[in-house]
Amino acid sequence: MILRQFLHSDPVAASYLFGCGGKSAAAVVDPVGDIAPYLRVAEATGMRILYVVDTHIHADHISVGRALAAASGAEYLLFEGAEAGFPFLRAKDGDVLELGNMTMAVMHTPGHTPEHISLLVTDRTRASEPWFALTGHTLMVGDLGRTELATDAEAGARTLFSSVRRFKQLPDHVEVLPGAYSGSVCGRSLSGKPTSTIGFEKRFNRAFRIEDEGTFVATMVADTPPPPPDAARNRATNAGLVAAA
Repeated sequence: MILRQFLHSDPVAASYLFGCGGKSAAAVVDPVGDIAPYLRVAEATGMRILYVVDTHIHADHISVGRALAAASGAEYLLFEGAEAGFPFLRAKDGDVLELGNMTMAVMHTPGHTPEHISLLVTDRTRASEPWFALTGHTLMVGDLGRTELATDAEAGARTLFSSVRRFKQLPDHVEVLPGAYSGSVCGRSLSGKPTSTIGFEKRFNRAFRIEDEGTFVATMVADTPPPPPDAARNRATNAGLVAAA
């Protein structure tokens, strides 16, 4: 297993490159900014990027996912229900993609956005159970991602509640690798530590701990951080529905 985390400050976000060094197969998740660092790391570790994944159609920045996929010869992957104006690899809930001795299983975890997915990653040379989860802007360290784009905020929060219940079914040892950390507008009480575990978040993440759906919905719709000023245009651009500025 090779794993690299890229932390960004403008916007505040986290990206990942991971894969199987022995079989030279890698994936990149939620790339931000210049694509060159991902290409350099792949070359330095002797891996070929097979998949570039955006966990959702982002609203806080312009994605470079498609550009990186084109430059590396990888497939660009989104959830099958994503409304986009370009072709992409349509991932279904439960799909398992091979990366040499590793697998990444797709979990549809809507709530932050309708098409949001998370990835459960297993290194079969070490265990048959997932080692970590790439949770995007759904489950983060210290909080959950705010719901956005829903005409009914309460309906969005109820959808997120269902996604949270799926995360709680994972073993406590599974590591949480989120798509954002403290300073991001996607959450309210995010930690500056950009990794955690399911078990730690069950004990100490206030929103993640709520078991009652009504209480959860009320909490998630109260004092919601405002979206970035260019959120609607960013999302439309990332979906290929308008041209990049």
